Order: sequence, then structure tokens, then C-alpha cells
Amino acid sequence: MSGLSEPSLMELPMESWMSHLPCALWDVPLFHLAIPGSHNAITYCLDTDDRSPIDLMQPDMLQKLDKFMKPLIRPFVYKWAKTQECCIKHQLDCGVRYCDLRIAHRPNDSSTHLYFYHGVYTTLTVETVLTEIREWLDAHPKEVVVLSFSHFLGLSQELHAVLLATIRTVFASKLCPKKAEVTLRKLWASGYQVIASYEHSEERRHTELWPDIPYWWANKCKAEALIDEFERMKQQNRRPGGFFVTGINLTEDLKYICTHPTESLKDLVMSTYPTLLGWVKEQTPGEEDGSLNIIAGDFVSESRFVPTVVALNQKLLKRSS
Repeated sequence: MSGLSEPSLMELPMESWMSHLPCALWDVPLFHLAIPGSHNAITYCLDTDDRSPIDLMQPDMLQKLDKFMKPLIRPFVYKWAKTQECCIKHQLDCGVRYCDLRIAHRPNDSSTHLYFYHGVYTTLTVETVLTEIREWLDAHPKEVVVLSFSHFLGLSQELHAVLLATIRTVFASKLCPKKAEVTLRKLWASGYQVIASYEHSEERRHTELWPDIPYWWANKCKAEALIDEFERMKQQNRRPGGFFVTGINLTEDLKYICTHPTESLKDLVMSTYPTLLGWVKEQTPGEEDGSLNIIAGDFVSESRFVPTVVALNQKLLKRSS
């Protein structure tokens, strides 16, 4: 209405922000919206008793350290491998709608159980977490999630078949076919709530699986350097045609870890979030070159990260008014 300012999308209930978006955004493809995501979403349950070889950041060097300095190096790995503290349902309650799911099979495990992995295996299985996501979606029928399955450490063709069967069984009719029109209005009408991206050639054989989603990764441990790298990428690269992720997750190297022995990844992330979120506020979703889509971060429930990303969609409203 004239004379009244548009209410801020930052004030939407994050648990159900998609269903509360203004109707002017219901026909915008999801890959043109700003969507908050969780980098390495399941690292809140890393197995502290795991004695498998470490494989993180610089595999050869860390595996050598693991062999000779196992009691010393493992506590550091856990502190720096953990990127999220809250369980998946809480992350979804906080507004996360993209989950980075890195799948693995434990070595020397004769079962077909699959886990998540970020240098260390998780205690929770893939089936358990996917079931939790499905239960959350059942309670939130107008929310849509993008699940990115990748890495597949130690997976044979047989284990890929197990994973694919699990995805189909758990999500069933909620799975959105790759050729579907992905606007909120169309997804709601069809009952689709899950866009499953699969970073493997198996994807081409299944209509319910989407191709891998490009992930812009700056590989920097300082916020200013990360921002500079993303600005360079925005200028030099055309915007991908569909979904794509900009990961504002900082990447520590072995030198940084060794020179900050009392710190953790969370200390690094939380100290830089003011700078990173200042940059995020300046970004714009949409289809033009330079625009962003999914923005993924670490410790997503510990800051104003999610509402800051959701609020970017206000710029689409202003553009269409």
C-alpha cells in the first residue's frame, strides 16, 4: 500500500520463511532467490573415537602427522573439522535451506552403513539424518530444501545403489524431478520439497536427481582476502545458469592452525562474521551476472547469517515494484 514501507524479510519467522515470502516472489525460480546454506552441514556429530586416518586440508602432510603424532594432532583436527554445532533439525528451524552433505563409507566396515565426513567420520548415519530432514519437511509442507550429495569417499557402485535407494525411500514423492519448474508456486502445487543434487555420473540415470551444483570457494583464511576473491570471481565469471553456491566458509591451513593452538574454527568464523555479513548485505540475488544464489556458511545458527541472506530477496521486490 502507498505510504507504507515494505516489511523487512529479515523479520520473517526463519523456521518457515519460504511460506511467508510475499506472493510477488512465488513465481521466481529458486535459483534466482537468495537462499541460506550450511557448509558441511553434519559435522556437529563427529566421532571423537574415530581412529581412521585423517584426511583434511593437506592430506599427505596431515596423514604423516597422524602416524607419528596421533595423540597430539587429533584434538586439533576435531576443533577445525567441526563447522556446525547444531543438529540438522535446528539448522532447518533457523532457516537453512541448502545442506552440503559429504558422504563416506568407513574403511574396513563390512556393513553398508554410510556416514558424513570432514576429515573425521560422523556418528550419525546418512539414513538417520535424511529421515530427520524428512520428518522436518512433513511438519513444514511449504518449505523446500536443496540437498547436495558429494565426495562419496569409499563408495563402490553397490554403495551408490544403497545411497540412491535410501534417498528415494526416505523422500519418495517429495523429490523434485530435474526437469520440473522450481518456483515456490509450482513446487507447492506438486508437493515437491527436496531438490537432490548428486555429484556423480549416476545422476544422469535418474530423473529425480539434479546435476552437481557449482560451489564458489575462495580458499582463504582471512575475511578480506575471501571477499576480494569473490569480487574477482564475480567480475571474471558469468553467473551459472541454475543453482550455484557461494561459500563464505573460511579455510584455515596447517600454518594457521599451528600458530593458533588455543583457537578453533568457530573462533575464526565468529570473529570474522561482522566483516563477512557486511559484504553479504551488499549482494543481490537474481539472474544477472554478479548476482548470487545460495550462500553457505559455517556455524549458521550462531549469528545473523540466515536472516541476512533471506533479507537479500527484498531487492527482488524493489526491482519488480
